[in-house]
Amino acid sequence: MKISVITATFNSGGTLRDTLESVIGQGYKDVEHLIIDGGSTDNTLDIVRKYEPRYGGRLRWISERDRGIYDAMNKGITMASGEVIGILNSDDFYTSPDVLQAVADALCDPSIDAVYGDVHYVAPDDLTRTTRYYSSAGFRRWKMRLGWMPAHPSFYCRKQIYERYGTFDISFKIGADFENLLRLIYVNGIRTRYLPIDFVTMRSGGASTSGLKSHRQIFNDHLRAYRKNGVHSNALFESLRYAAKIKELAAFKLKSSLGL
Repeated sequence: MKISVITATFNSGGTLRDTLESVIGQGYKDVEHLIIDGGSTDNTLDIVRKYEPRYGGRLRWISERDRGIYDAMNKGITMASGEVIGILNSDDFYTSPDVLQAVADALCDPSIDAVYGDVHYVAPDDLTRTTRYYSSAGFRRWKMRLGWMPAHPSFYCRKQIYERYGTFDISFKIGADFENLLRLIYVNGIRTRYLPIDFVTMRSGGASTSGLKSHRQIFNDHLRAYRKNGVHSNALFESLRYAAKIKELAAFKLKSSLGL
């Protein structure tokens, strides 16, 4: 079972090496890595070319102008030759070398369409310091009406599901991942399985994790996603998610302070 890992890049020279090393370091080798570059002007492509021989033909890349990260992801899905597709952002990396083996083992079951798990965030200047742990263990399909979704960087899905139900709607500024999962999981009821492992280490400060403005945009994108897909929800339901997140963050900080 080939797994296609898609990485969208744009001036990602400061972090891309960690991403590439973590893909090369995976124990599961039936993997192709697709780099979809948006026309970088830094050393991103120099790094890609340097690493290309280490992949032994399993790396493919393009560099051209695009209409944002979701457009790049859609290009990657179209290019992918694997049966299974996952997204690995250019400032993220796999937490351990056995992540893709776990994905492949789970998706050997033909009754499962997609899997997901946990991720954690680290300080950009100290990759050993965890700032947040995002567990998908409590995710349930009905919770999508409250704005919850599985950790998208841990979501691995059969390509045929994207072909059947569609890819990312690039008209969404930040929330296209939520809209896509709402369409796949909630509306069309694809069959998913939670894997209790930490998939990805993410640097804090990405577009979806930084600032009041981005959270306001996510809130608006979620409401629009409900309307687009005919899902009954509202601003009050969506607001409940933020109360839960505050509680989760407080619990994490308490555990960290106690060394638990």
